[in-house]
Amino acid sequence: MGQDLGELERQGMARKTKVEEEEEVEEAPIYGDVLELILSHVPLVDLAHACLVSNPWKHAVSSSLSHFNRLKPWLVVHTQTTRSPYVTTTHAYDPRSQLWLHLKQPPIRYVSALRSSHSTLLYMLSPSKLSFSYDPLHLAWHHAQPPLVWRTDPIVSVVGSRIIIAGGSCDFEDDPLAVEIYDIESRSWDSCQSMPATLKDSAASTWLSIAVNDRQMFVTEKTSGATYSFDPATKTWHGPYDLRPDPSVFFSAIGFAGDRMILVGLIGDADNVKNVKVWKINEETMKCEVVGEMPQLLLEKLRNGNSTLVSIGVTMKGDFIYIHNTLGSEALLCCEFRSNGEIGWSVIENVIVSDRTRLGRLVFTCSDVGIHDVHKALRSDNRRFAVQSVE
Repeated sequence: MGQDLGELERQGMARKTKVEEEEEVEEAPIYGDVLELILSHVPLVDLAHACLVSNPWKHAVSSSLSHFNRLKPWLVVHTQTTRSPYVTTTHAYDPRSQLWLHLKQPPIRYVSALRSSHSTLLYMLSPSKLSFSYDPLHLAWHHAQPPLVWRTDPIVSVVGSRIIIAGGSCDFEDDPLAVEIYDIESRSWDSCQSMPATLKDSAASTWLSIAVNDRQMFVTEKTSGATYSFDPATKTWHGPYDLRPDPSVFFSAIGFAGDRMILVGLIGDADNVKNVKVWKINEETMKCEVVGEMPQLLLEKLRNGNSTLVSIGVTMKGDFIYIHNTLGSEALLCCEFRSNGEIGWSVIENVIVSDRTRLGRLVFTCSDVGIHDVHKALRSDNRRFAVQSVE
């Protein structure tokens, strides 16, 4: 015979209770360490959207970035074509997410060839204008009257609220070592003490490497290691200092990685590079201490299949140093100062390099990019980020 009506009702209620329990499980919110751990695997550009979900999610994003997967400096690569209209595209590598991103944005107004200096500054200099940008993603460009002395290949840096332009002047100018300072706040130029006379034959960005902190600029001759410092507050030069820690260094570049002054040098000669070493410089004594050495396998990557290695480009910020071959950037080498005191090395495949970009100009910068910077980019001028896949 059929089941008792009471039994059927009890079974129905049981099924209903089970369904409700499943729905409650499905709708249970994710909070605490579980959410923060999940967010640690989410790229920064997506975390910018996650912050907008709710205040608890905003807190979880902040906590995740602090405790699970910290922010790391982005390597930003700008590609400018060498023919009119001189289109510039911007890509960035985020080591935290190990992703290449394409920053799609309105074109940068062309003034002259795009250049970079001391890892964070982008600039264009023409006889009629100086344009420069120093925010993390180079969203804002500032424009000023050109310096009084016309220059073709000067060194350019930003120290505090001052832009320093030195050397690189044309042959018809009276002083090839002239130095001028542009005050960003007062929007005015001022002349000051010229560069040291010993730099007369190398007073151009082609031959000099520079490093800056919030107080002064350091200038190093790439081949000899002869170094001077410049204080924009007193408008005076100091030195020389010998930054050639090893007599077999034939090319060197300097910069600041966090509060560390760093020198990266090629050992041997252009036809037989034996190694790449990293030194930390004591700013008070200007003495060098070796802190790292590139593995031989990565050195072969840096050579990029060539028998010679003439020079390298070095970009650094925070705990990261990015190194590339100036004659071919298919492979980018990364040197990281780790929390345990050790140095780690890795290879980054440069997905930006192609037959098209090889015909253009590649300009490298490095920036601390945070949630605020991503939000600012997404809110302005129809900008957006897209993941750049490997072709």
